[in-house]
Amino acid sequence: MTFIAGISKKVISISLLFINLLQPLKSADLEKINRSENNTETKLSNLKRSNKSELLLVSNSKQLNEIVIQSDKQSEINDVIYAEGNVSLSYRGKLLQADNLTYDKLNKKISAKGNIVLILGDQIFKVSKLEYSFISEKGYLLDVQGSINTNTLMDDLSSNFSFSDANKIESLLKLEKEEALNTPGQINNWIFSTERISIDGKKWKSNKAIFSNDILQSKQVKIEINSLEAYSSNEELRFRSSLNYLVLDENVSIPFWFGNRTLPKSGQNLDSKSSWTIGYDNLDKDGLFIGKKFNSLNLSDDFIINLEPQFLIQRSFNGITNSFVKKGDLITGEKVERDAKFADYFGFKSEIKGKVNNWDLEIVNEINSLDTNKFSDALRSKSILNKQINFLNAKWDKSFYGVYRDRVWNGSLGESEIYAGYGSKLEKKHTWEVNGTNKTEVFSLGLAHLKGEALGSKSLVNSVKGNLFYSLDQNIPLSVDKPKNKIINSSYEYIYEPIKKGLSLNTRLAGMYSLYHDGNHQEYIGFGFGPELILGNFKTKTFDYTRISILPFYKFNNGDSIFKFDQISDKFTLDIGFDQQLFGPILLKSNGTLNLDSDSNDYGQFINSKISINWKKRSYEFGIFYQPHIQAGGISFNLFGFK
Repeated sequence: MTFIAGISKKVISISLLFINLLQPLKSADLEKINRSENNTETKLSNLKRSNKSELLLVSNSKQLNEIVIQSDKQSEINDVIYAEGNVSLSYRGKLLQADNLTYDKLNKKISAKGNIVLILGDQIFKVSKLEYSFISEKGYLLDVQGSINTNTLMDDLSSNFSFSDANKIESLLKLEKEEALNTPGQINNWIFSTERISIDGKKWKSNKAIFSNDILQSKQVKIEINSLEAYSSNEELRFRSSLNYLVLDENVSIPFWFGNRTLPKSGQNLDSKSSWTIGYDNLDKDGLFIGKKFNSLNLSDDFIINLEPQFLIQRSFNGITNSFVKKGDLITGEKVERDAKFADYFGFKSEIKGKVNNWDLEIVNEINSLDTNKFSDALRSKSILNKQINFLNAKWDKSFYGVYRDRVWNGSLGESEIYAGYGSKLEKKHTWEVNGTNKTEVFSLGLAHLKGEALGSKSLVNSVKGNLFYSLDQNIPLSVDKPKNKIINSSYEYIYEPIKKGLSLNTRLAGMYSLYHDGNHQEYIGFGFGPELILGNFKTKTFDYTRISILPFYKFNNGDSIFKFDQISDKFTLDIGFDQQLFGPILLKSNGTLNLDSDSNDYGQFINSKISINWKKRSYEFGIFYQPHIQAGGISFNLFGFK
């Protein structure tokens, strides 16, 4: 359940916004305020009332490091400042509004009540009551509601508030919006609420905090964080919680666990996960398995490790395994039935992620049996080091990688694997639109040293490989009813953006050239085009959405690889896609590649396929899928973001 990956910091950073307004006001600032009482501009008598809208508590109103209070009425009685009616307090570029505010200069205590609003850039918070002592550093916030933008969160904590933003406060204060726009691949905006936040020094506590990514209506998805504790230490955010729940449509509660977390404020290492996984892999795990993703562990400031022990349910139930070759055979040999030992019932997966200078490093290891005698046959490993670079006035992804027993599916040739290898790749992907036509262009260069199963035999062969690849995909509208914009409202219960319905033409142009040692090479040029038809709006209960696409693709190829895993195969194929709303949020999705190469042994068969049943809503999508060609399946879950 990958939604947990990016939640942890987004959830915790919220309470620390209040620290940014309150905690900087330490003793040095208070002494400065007290000394300023002798200034003629700010000296007040014991019972003085003022109709002036602004009360300055330090001498120079042009400096950001002063407290400025504006209100309809202001007074000071026995070293207690009272502000009533449309109170506005600004300090260090941050803005606090309330109906009433009191500041006890002697006890260094501030309190506010009635329509309290805290504004820091894109971060908006509403509170019914606030109390805080700068001496004991204790206080509380009641009935907290707010919206945060995690993309600008850290900048807003340190930036200055622009008073021109005050003009848009009224529209911002409505946390649930009437209209929204999907933010593809990002969840930056969250609505949250909690009954009480207690402050004790740098530690903030809440018995229960509720978050939602759906800014139109928070009913579809709620994330309940229980026994939340958070505090800031140097450049890190530290927090912990107890058992938490993902609540779908206010009916289904799925438990998950955050545990303890340490996150740098720089935004690194947010890929923390803690959940159960259920999957199906007949080739490596003999069928159904279950895994438990533990809390991420910090290996250093720049690296974390995710650990997932697995229990192979179907293998343990049957007592046999078909995932390994006969003892003593080559790794490329045929897999045979073997008795399963107790250690074969368990597997393990680990992920190490971090940064090396400006490069992102990821190392994934997976073991499909804990039997030490099968270790070399049970282990699969992949490492990748990548970054984005500027090259030829464009952005490219540059990567270095290493693999051990990497599985590759090659159409009608079936599954093969790269036994061992390392290499480098430079790739550019560009997507744009011209007169309604969507275009996606991919260009890549690669160089590697690989060891894998030979083409035409079970032996292992080595070779250097150079590779050049290019593709251009287009979606050309023929008779399309394109929405005026992508804005939605609460009437869109099942989709995060309006349907672009009608008839269009998909085209694909691709070419590849590969060179191996001793002058071996293979290359192809391919092209294809076919229709895509989309009907319905996906707004009513039954059969209000249908998508059908067909794309025949033909390759003109020459030469041969020395490997099985990358040999050009299946010269003529037909890609078929079919999606259909059945009832309400239930969506059937399917796609496959039909082999039409008359020279192939698998002519007329699907060589690549996937089918899933999804529960699709505006703010999330849950699905169960199966891929027959590789005999694997699992559960998918996605959250969608809005602005």
